[in-house]
Amino acid sequence: MLDALAKPKLLSLDDLLKLGKQNEIINGQVVQKSASGILHQLVSQNIYHSIDLYLSQLDLGVIFYTGLTYLMFSDSKGLKNSFVPDISFIRLENILPMTHNSKPYPGIPDLAVEVISPGEDADDIQTKLRTYLDKGTEQVWLVYPTTKELHQYRRDNNPEIRIYRGSQKLDLADLFPNFELTTDQIFTIPEWALR
Repeated sequence: MLDALAKPKLLSLDDLLKLGKQNEIINGQVVQKSASGILHQLVSQNIYHSIDLYLSQLDLGVIFYTGLTYLMFSDSKGLKNSFVPDISFIRLENILPMTHNSKPYPGIPDLAVEVISPGEDADDIQTKLRTYLDKGTEQVWLVYPTTKELHQYRRDNNPEIRIYRGSQKLDLADLFPNFELTTDQIFTIPEWALR
């Protein structure tokens, strides 16, 4: 009877690497990332390019486009959480030493941006959001391309949420001083993609 109640064995880092980069681990369970469409990609690019352009003129940190796996301070022998945000940012002073820079990042991002696709599980999104903030991520943005909304969660205001829609300027002073990013910039889609 006790065997039935035992916790499932967590995957190791080697097990995760064998699965490929489109997998995340949420509360010890492997979750395959959902496929994204053109709208998802265009909105992600708008955010990435705007922040990357700003950072190219300052030495604040590094922004990553989709594909970087964060181990979220999990023990690499047993991964409880391992996330692949669409966009992420790490401050220079928070970059952890890495013995193998070809493997997933052992820590957390300072900013995690999740662009939500129609097929994503709401419970998984909320679990990831709480885990990011609990582990120390400063801000998490949940971006909804279809409704043109950005939900900004800040660790210092946890659990307060700020919802941006229409033509609004995001409050980014803590992460990116003197940088302006608007919802119009994020959700502008080229004419060819609207046909």
